[in-house]
Formats: sequence, C-alpha cells, structure tokens
Amino acid sequence: MRLAPLIGLLLLTACTGTAPLSVTKGSTSLDGISSFAGPMLTFPAKPGIPSLRPNQQISQDFIDLEFHMESGLALPVLTRFEGPISVTMTGHVPASAPDDLAKLVSRLRSEAAIDIRFAAPGSPATITIEFLPKDTLRHLEPTAACFVVPNVSSMAEYRGRRGSAPLDWQLLTRRDRAAIFIPSDTSPQEVRDCLHEETAQAMGPLNDLYRLPDSVFNDDNFQSVLTEFDMLMLKMHYAPELASGMSASDVAARLPGLVARLNPKGQYPGGWSAADTPRAWIDAVGAALSPNSAQAARLPAAKRMLAIAQAQGWQDNRAGFAWFALGRLEAPHDPVAAQKAYSNAARIYASLPDDGVHLSHALMQLAAIALATGHADQAIQLADQALPLARSGQNAALLATLLMIKSEGLLILGHATEAAALRLDSLPAARYGFGSEQEVRLRASEIAALATHGQGG
Repeated sequence: MRLAPLIGLLLLTACTGTAPLSVTKGSTSLDGISSFAGPMLTFPAKPGIPSLRPNQQISQDFIDLEFHMESGLALPVLTRFEGPISVTMTGHVPASAPDDLAKLVSRLRSEAAIDIRFAAPGSPATITIEFLPKDTLRHLEPTAACFVVPNVSSMAEYRGRRGSAPLDWQLLTRRDRAAIFIPSDTSPQEVRDCLHEETAQAMGPLNDLYRLPDSVFNDDNFQSVLTEFDMLMLKMHYAPELASGMSASDVAARLPGLVARLNPKGQYPGGWSAADTPRAWIDAVGAALSPNSAQAARLPAAKRMLAIAQAQGWQDNRAGFAWFALGRLEAPHDPVAAQKAYSNAARIYASLPDDGVHLSHALMQLAAIALATGHADQAIQLADQALPLARSGQNAALLATLLMIKSEGLLILGHATEAAALRLDSLPAARYGFGSEQEVRLRASEIAALATHGQGG
C-alpha cells in the first residue's frame, strides 16, 4: 500500500515563526491569471532511473521484498499470477488515469517482460482498479493514500469479505485476482503514483524497504514512478525459473543463475553492505511523520530517527531521511536548526544513486527557507539546481513549487516580467501536480507569503 504522503512538498510555516501563515485574499502570486484551463504537463513513458548495484545485493533485496510484508510479518511462499494479466478501471475514473495507466502497462510489457494488457470491455479482469472518494478510503485505511487487496474485484466485495482468510496475503499460495483502490478526488500526480506502486505490489513484492534509494518499494515516498530496479524485481518475480508456492530457500537456490541472466551488468564483485533497518527506526518514522501521531511526540521521534541512524553508522538514504524529517519538524519553531538539518540531508542525498530524486526535495526546502529569510538570489540558485532533478524524477508538484519559488525570487530582485512568465510556465506542472485551481492557488499563496515574510512584510 502507498502511505499517505509522509514527506510533504513544503512546510511553508517553517520559516515564518511558530504561527501558521495568514494568507489574505489577493496575496497569491497567481492573481491576474484569468483562467486555469489549459494543458497539463505530461511525462514520457521513459525507462526509470538505472539500477547500479551488484547482483549479490540485488538477490538479497529480492528475498527481503518477496518474503516479508510492510508490517514485518513473514510470507511463507512466493505468490504471483500464473498466466496473462488483465487490468481494468472502474468507478469515477479521473481524466488523466487512462493515459498514465497505458504508459505503465507499456513499460511493464517492455521492461519487465510481463504479459499484461487491458481487459476487453465488459470482461472480468485480473486486476481491477477502482476509484472512490478519498474519505471512503480513509475510513477503511486511515494512513493509506491507496491500497491493494487480494481475491476481490470491487469495494463492495472487499467490504463484504473484509477480515476473511482469502484476503490475508500470508495465506495465499498463488494470486488469482486483486483490486486496487485509489482516490478519485486527488491530483493527477497522486493518481499516477498510486497506479505505479499499487500495480507493482498487486503483481509482485508486497514489502517496502527503507534502505532502497532507487525504488518505489520504499515508504519514504520519494520515488514517484517505477525505476529500473523495480522493473528488474518484477521481471525476476515472473521469470520461468520461479513459480507460486516456492519457499524462500527454493527461490534463493535459483537466484544466482536467474539474476545473472536478467541483469548481466550486475555481475561484478560486491556483496550486501547495507544493514537491515531496525524496527525501532521504522516505528520512529511513523511517530514522527504519520498524520495520526500526536504533535508533541513528533519532534522527539525525529530525533530518535537520527540517533538510531547515527548509532547504526548509516550514510545512506535512511540517514538523509532522518535529517529531512528533523528539518521538517524543527522548521515551525527553529528555522536555523531546520536549515542545518536540510543541508545535512542534501549532503547525504547528493551521493545517492537515485538520479537526484531525494536531493531535489532537500534543495526545494532549502530554497523555501532562503526565500523566507530574505535571500532571494540563493533561493533562485537552489531552485535552478533542483529543477532538472525534479523533471528527471517526473515530479510535477515539486517542479511547479520550484518554479513558483524562483518566480518570487525574481520578483524580489526586480525582474517582474521574467517572474510573470515563469508563473505562467509553472501552470501545466501545477495542474498535474496539485489538481484543482484551489490547490494551485493555495500553494502559490503560501510561497508568496514566504517571499513577503523574507522582505519583512
């Protein structure tokens, strides 16, 4: 399941003192734009970021993803669909979803060699993607943005069979059908992200591992679309050497030859280097960033995240995430500490083999702090550094936010014409990343208020 976003794109109260921003009507930098109708940004169905790791490490990743669930519970056997996979969409299907799903299906066929296609109209499907109001899904799964359930094909069927043995992933010996539930009233980007992660988990591994920087199988939610690593995991999952019902030892015995065949570029020396993630750190992530956590418990939990990361000696994305979480939670009352935390996150993220996806988020937060503290030139520089990374990561919401920050910085420096043009340029990305005009205006209002604060307004 894809968790409700933990990282957030901006903590815009972060740099303005302890009180939330008070944004009055008319403060938005998008005032004067008469119409928000127009094209949305679209991303090509290009291959995901490359996977750079030895096959011995990939084999261990595969075992850990396949034989555990996100909760930590063990799965006794590998399960998959045996035969062609068909997919269909039902409910209030968002306008952007058919194209994004078509791109995903095309990539799954070409990159993961999976026999998947759209079901014929009116025919039953292996995987049914049902779109429902966000409130309906939150009532069932409060922390999930979207989720997948085995052995059902609709929400009505899920409600009627909830809690029964056939819906327990641990009791499956093979997969026959599954339903994915996605909000119908969210942004196109969130719909796409749910399509990628939940379709991958409906077909393949059920676990998420915080140690993976280049994968959607990671609850930090930085990766938006399936990567080369993810496609390799799915390709291995459906390789002819494997079958439903195999134990971990059965699969492990076949992995050396299997991964060598499917990933010849990974045949070089190197073993498993990253330590497992302690459950105490995972619990601290939930306490720090879950929307259900008590406010008073969040900052101490983020500090626990960092203390555990440092005790483990991590210098990977988990260490970066600990600093990132601390920055997010320090921001409302201590912008200086937040800037230090985000800078440490950026330093670590700059070394990751993730095509700059993580780094772009840290740079955006630093750009927002720079804007709010009166350093417009620095905000522009940080936004310029992050913009190509956001494009490469196919994150339209992040891209639009960076363009808005840069626009406000240009306005402060007296480049009003260039700032206005950039505001218009941000709209296609904002339409895809945020969805409604209301959400786009809200984000622009928050950033405009940051700029006002930075000028002493």
